[in-house]
Amino acid sequence: MIEPHAPAPPGGAGTPRPLGAPERARAPLPVRPGTGRFLVLVGVFVCAACGLVYELELVALASYLMGDSVTQASVVLSVMVFAMGIGSLAAKRLRFRAAAGFGMVEAVLALVGGCSAMALYAVFAWTGDWGGAWRDGPRFLLVGFSLAIGVLIGAEVPLLMVLIQRIRRQDPGGAVADLFAADYVGALVGGLAFPFLLLPMLGQLTGALLTGVVNAVAGGALVLGLFRRDLSPRGRWLLLAANATVLAVLAFAWLQVDAFERAAREALFGAPVRVAEQSAEQEIVLTGDPGRPPGLYLDGRLRAGGPDARRRATRLVRPALGGGPHERVLVLGGGDGVTVREVLRAGGDGVRRVDVVDTDPAVVRLARSDPGLVALNGRAFSDPRVRVVTGDVFARVRGAAARGERYDLVISDLPDPALSVDSAKLYSEEFYGLVERVLGDEGRVVVRGGATVASTLRGAGFQVVGYGPGYAVGGEGAVPRLWGVRVAEVDLGRAPSTLVHPRY
Repeated sequence: MIEPHAPAPPGGAGTPRPLGAPERARAPLPVRPGTGRFLVLVGVFVCAACGLVYELELVALASYLMGDSVTQASVVLSVMVFAMGIGSLAAKRLRFRAAAGFGMVEAVLALVGGCSAMALYAVFAWTGDWGGAWRDGPRFLLVGFSLAIGVLIGAEVPLLMVLIQRIRRQDPGGAVADLFAADYVGALVGGLAFPFLLLPMLGQLTGALLTGVVNAVAGGALVLGLFRRDLSPRGRWLLLAANATVLAVLAFAWLQVDAFERAAREALFGAPVRVAEQSAEQEIVLTGDPGRPPGLYLDGRLRAGGPDARRRATRLVRPALGGGPHERVLVLGGGDGVTVREVLRAGGDGVRRVDVVDTDPAVVRLARSDPGLVALNGRAFSDPRVRVVTGDVFARVRGAAARGERYDLVISDLPDPALSVDSAKLYSEEFYGLVERVLGDEGRVVVRGGATVASTLRGAGFQVVGYGPGYAVGGEGAVPRLWGVRVAEVDLGRAPSTLVHPRY
């Protein structure tokens, strides 16, 4: 709650006073009032952008490590908003020392927010499989960081309200409007910078550290530059030392981030990491020693590889191929090429054309160029019958339906629906309605999933046939032909997850 105080005589109770110094008249600012107000609003803008980056970074990292992006976003945002209310109330005790209080809040926020990603990643990588009392340890740490960051963010606006009134008294409603306008615009910039700049260019860990550096510099510069006369000499040195310590810690972490990521990934995936890159869509990690079958992980989930990689592809593809014609096949996802390899191998000369639609061109590039993946997929993408396109799967299927393209078999080899909103829409009735439009007269669609996916398919008008490893309901080793109806085949087997808290 913001409680603007009434004008008080110089030296009165409503006047900010230097840290550790007796009350006295306010010292003049080093700049004109108009310039001072502008600098405060710039500080609000920068701090708001940093605060939102911390929130999004926690959501993204928690979704990457623990899965179920909707749950992680709900936990982080709800806890953080609650904590912001606590921080606003706690800031009332600091309003008579607003400059010193704001400076220390920003220093602590920069340290906690900047290091939160590395701390959460370290705890998950090295202690996530401990079990017992620590089984939910990473989740508790996530809530703890959300609380701490929320309290610190919530303390900012009340203190900034006092500081902007310290420069020039104005109507409280006007001051709040100015502060919130700068705060909301800063949040917009931070919200856009995270997915489009920080995440693809720097990654989660380095992006969080850079945000902490910006946060510490902005908070320290505002207080030590504009309100330094509100602090005692001792208070100025303490604040300067605190900010220098925070920047030193963040700089040291920045220098160690590459070695830390390599060690954490090897601990998390249990194998040497050969390739690790952040594409525009996801984090791609390729593990394994040269000359041995690799493991392909997308946003922390095993996508291809492992001892049973080909068995999983066989279980998905072969029963579907036995259920009817398969001259034209559409593979949704499958950018690693393993599913396409099984289609070509099991379908033989009966397969005339295979169209592959994947969201991430970086995965397709690796499947074409990495020796381990090329050996795993049998150079499937070099087959002249295969055509690969990348982009939005939903839009591509909609375009194919509009052009009147028809397929005998559609194989959905897509990420789990709990991982992100983008993958969830590819398990909706609307999407399956588009898939139905690209099926030929005897067309089938095969999806890896469970009861929820089967229910959605029925809602889209499909007759669902479930099958598990090595068998199909209604026929040993093959899916029965059901003439005149749309058949959706659901592989009830689930690929193992490498994470300690899998949702699917």
